[in-house]
Amino acid sequence: MAEMKTFIRLPAVIATTGLSRSTVLRAVKAGTIPAPIQIGPHAVAWDSGAVTQWQLDRIAASRPKS
Repeated sequence: MAEMKTFIRLPAVIATTGLSRSTVLRAVKAGTIPAPIQIGPHAVAWDSGAVTQWQLDRIAASRPKS
């Protein structure tokens, strides 16, 4: 059985990442942040796990390698 995913909308992505709306949308277009998923005819959301993984990857990339 597939694991249930939690979706978060743009305001939650902004609050979670600390990025502005325009920066989030620009990063999605550039492919540097996970793209949203269409959840309805006029609604999109992000997989919260993908956003969390993106944050962890950014943290790891910012730390010096030993």
